[in-house]
Amino acid sequence: MTRTLLVGTRASTLARTQAGTVRDALRAQDATESIDGAELHFVHTPGDASQKAQTPVNRIGVGVFTETLRNALAAGECDVAVHSFKDLPTAPDDRFISVVPQRVNPRDVLVSLNDASLRELPEGAKIGTGAPRRVSQVRALRPDLEIVPIRGNIDTRMGRVRGGEEDLAAVVLAHAGLDRVGQLDRASEVIAVDDMVPAPAQGALCVEVRADDADAIDAVLTLDDPESHARAVAERSVLAELQAGCTAPVGAYSEFVDGTLTLRGGVFGMDGVRQLVRDASVSVADLDPHAEGEWPTIRAAAEKLGRDVGRQLIDGGAADIINDIVGSR
Repeated sequence: MTRTLLVGTRASTLARTQAGTVRDALRAQDATESIDGAELHFVHTPGDASQKAQTPVNRIGVGVFTETLRNALAAGECDVAVHSFKDLPTAPDDRFISVVPQRVNPRDVLVSLNDASLRELPEGAKIGTGAPRRVSQVRALRPDLEIVPIRGNIDTRMGRVRGGEEDLAAVVLAHAGLDRVGQLDRASEVIAVDDMVPAPAQGALCVEVRADDADAIDAVLTLDDPESHARAVAERSVLAELQAGCTAPVGAYSEFVDGTLTLRGGVFGMDGVRQLVRDASVSVADLDPHAEGEWPTIRAAAEKLGRDVGRQLIDGGAADIINDIVGSR
């Protein structure tokens, strides 16, 4: 007996678009004796309500966008769950098997009046962002700017950039989000990693299925991109070592360059003054990330790299910075 895989997702435009790419990839596979297609299944989460209420992102807690979706998957309400990987807690969950499709650009972008870059914004201009990581790095680069906390979907946030007295001169968004909803042309600047370290695993999706659903596991394994997966593991391992959540002021960015996995991790104080950044790398030149037998070794190397960077940050005083922000909520 065949079944159609139900792909669980939040109902926002971005979430639907992200899940739609997974659904389409599953549909493109040849039908089997057990699976003959895929459809979207919408799940409402408390995180959606918190966006409407404009609750600051650092006050809504770890997993607010993902826990309800995971529970729906575990209960059999859907067969596949699609998450923005950066929103997932770092603790492993043995109920699920996960894959990471090919990642898109993880950097942040600026959407501004008159296509001004972050450095070109007028003195004292209002700039909107709700993420502590972004707030800190904006303040470090432009301490004169007035930072306005904002939440909401992409259109809501970009709609605040109008030029009136109460409006914003710019907002900071994820390149991946704009790209996925077809509005990348609105970006005035792709912010360099040296100016703003992205969130760990930003731009990566995590596709989860139940660990006891062999048919669904077989279907999603073909979607995994090992290089994207390894990069996400390295970056999220920084968070795990710091014992910090997805709303913490932590950034991480990794790349594969000539057989070497490089990683930058950072912890950023809200004052824009206290900033810890550490870099490290590991050679994986002798390993093929696309060879099934070598993937566990690459994953272990990526995880160790992330934890090493996390420990370097802890040695530099990262815990004090994170605790100051958590204590001020």
